Amino acid sequence: MFYRLMKMIVAPLLRIFFRPWIEGEENIPAEGAAIIASNHLSFSDSFFFPALIKRRVTFIAKAEYFTTPGIKGRLTAAFFKGVGQLPVDRSGVRGAGEAAIRSAIAVLDRGELFGVYPEGTRSPDGKLYRGKVGGLARVALATGAPVIPVAMIDTEKVQPPGQVIPNFGIRPGIRIGRPLDFSRYHGMENDRFILRSVTDEVMYEIMRLSGQEYVDIYATAAKRQISEDKKKADAERKAVQKAEQAAAKAEKAEEKAEAERAAEAAKAEQEQQEKGTGQA
Repeated sequence: MFYRLMKMIVAPLLRIFFRPWIEGEENIPAEGAAIIASNHLSFSDSFFFPALIKRRVTFIAKAEYFTTPGIKGRLTAAFFKGVGQLPVDRSGVRGAGEAAIRSAIAVLDRGELFGVYPEGTRSPDGKLYRGKVGGLARVALATGAPVIPVAMIDTEKVQPPGQVIPNFGIRPGIRIGRPLDFSRYHGMENDRFILRSVTDEVMYEIMRLSGQEYVDIYATAAKRQISEDKKKADAERKAVQKAEQAAAKAEKAEEKAEAERAAEAAKAEQEQQEKGTGQA
């Protein structure tokens, strides 16, 4: 019910305020199971794609969306639960990952659409990062469902990471590619080399559709590196500011000392003149 309500209310609002465009919607089958594999640029991806396509799609969502405390956390959890999203623990707990895979297979067994962000997290800088081996490929090989690559375009400009209020006047888009058939690998879902091959093929199609620069490292590693670089840059900036402040302080101290020396010299000269006048 909440999903239908979201489609009735959110979709028209998005069309009015953002005028999003969509290409290749015919590549999503009218019925039957399929896996949607999309790049992930913004939190708003979770609104634009489900709201604009005709069929319901169940995406994996990070567990934090369901467990964050506070009013905002409860509202976020209610939204994701209402639209049928699946929580996944990204902390590396194997049991949680297996549960998410089983839930995804159940969605596909019902003949529905299952959505996943192969990068595992939002891109920190708009680039496309290496897909994680696991959920996407294993589910595809276990079920035989086709994988439909999707490229979200400019959604990071609508709502950059960390920004709550979206930017208006930007027209995002969705580009949907042709389904990829991996039935030739059926039954090989435990072969890590096959899983990597399947994942890389999907990421290549997403790159081709999105036009993003591809970086062959995980987005989580890129985020750590960006955070470390930022901390280093901040430390260097603070060190430069401190050095500049120290130099300015030293310069003022030198100017003060020079002024004092000049005053003393002037005073001595005046006393000398007064002494000479007295002698005369």
